[in-house]
Amino acid sequence: MSYHETVREHARIAILRFLEDAPAYTSNASMLGTQLPRLGIAFTRDQVATELHWLQEQGLVSLEDNSGFIVATATTRGVEIAQGIARHPNIQRPRPGR
Repeated sequence: MSYHETVREHARIAILRFLEDAPAYTSNASMLGTQLPRLGIAFTRDQVATELHWLQEQGLVSLEDNSGFIVATATTRGVEIAQGIARHPNIQRPRPGR
């Protein structure tokens, strides 16, 4: 696995965990993009949007696009992956003890 793929897997679990902690499991791409650097993941706005669309394709988030302003809401499966209850082969599994 390449470094780039590993970073994407870590970004995906980070996004799901941020959504799990957000009120109503919902946040926007801009907010998520400002949180990722706290974890050493410096993604552009386009990269965050790309990962959100990928997560939507996997059924882990639902998206609402308001003229380029993307709002994401975690699905039940997305929350289960964030909690480590379920797994996805292309998403880093969270470590025990959060």
